This record gives sequence, C-alpha cells and structure tokens, in this order.
Amino acid sequence: MRVVAGAILFLLSFMGNAFAQVPKASIFVGYSYMSADLPNISGRQNLNGWEGSLEGKVLPFLGIVADGSGHYGTTQVLICPVVVGGHCPGVKGNLYTALFGPRVSASFGRLRPFAHVLVGAADVSGSGSEFSLASAVGGGVDFKIAPILGWRFQGDYIHTHFSGQPEGHARFSTGIVLRF
Repeated sequence: MRVVAGAILFLLSFMGNAFAQVPKASIFVGYSYMSADLPNISGRQNLNGWEGSLEGKVLPFLGIVADGSGHYGTTQVLICPVVVGGHCPGVKGNLYTALFGPRVSASFGRLRPFAHVLVGAADVSGSGSEFSLASAVGGGVDFKIAPILGWRFQGDYIHTHFSGQPEGHARFSTGIVLRF
C-alpha cells in the first residue's frame, strides 16, 4: 500500500511540471479570406475580413474554442431587380460567424498543429438579412516566435444553410497568437 501511495505522490509531483509547459489559454486575431457560396448569388464570392478566437485549455492536448469572424465584400445578385448600364450593380454583403467547440493540438518544437470541429451560428446580410446554424471543420498550425507570441495559419470549411439551401464556404486566416 505504501508503494502505491508513494508512486502516486511521485507522479503527481512531476505532473505540475508537465502542465507548466503547455499554455493555458491563447488569443488569435488576424486577417481572413473567404470564398463564399452565398444564397441568391451567381458563383462563389471573394470576401475579406477578420477572425478572432479565444481558446482555454482543458488538458494539454485539448482546448475549448470560441471563434468569431466577419467577412465583407461586393457581390453580384443572381436575379437583378434594376439593370444599370447593361449589367447588374454589386450589393455590399457581410457574413458573420460565431462558433464554439473542441480543439486538439500538440507541440513539436516551435510548431503547434491543431484541428477543431466547431458549431454555432452565421448571419448574412446585403439586400436582406438571414440567420443560419453553422458548423466548421478545420485546422492549422501555430509558429512560436517568442514565449507568448506566435503566428497562425488556419483553414476551415464552414457549412451554412441559408435560404433553405446548403452552402459551403472556404475560410483561410492568418495572424497573431498570444499564448498565456
């Protein structure tokens, strides 16, 4: 019995050192590009914007993520209500997402690759506004620059269901990561 208790005490004393090497939280803010499949629009639309996320670690390899993004651009409407000069004028459009879910990651030197599955909501606006449930599957890699500073490259496939039709959006983001 003393041997088992001694072994458990020995392991617990070194567990703190193992967890000390893993950041407890991270904040990401950066530029984001989206190739969007929007409702009532001909073809895919190129939207530029921002993305931000907050991650809290539950275990060294598992975190919970809150992710938000906003993408903006001028889109062409499939059915043009007013023809100006022989073509359809563009409509300024926005696509916002708010997603939450688990993220798995592991450190390899200065690299920390990760993968996540997120669910939440999306809102698209332009000539009108519409709300949809959304999900995202993706991942990326963080490059450690300094103890609390890093750079992220990330890619996601975001699924929405606006106007009763499923849409798939490709999102690519890059920016600064602060690790605490």
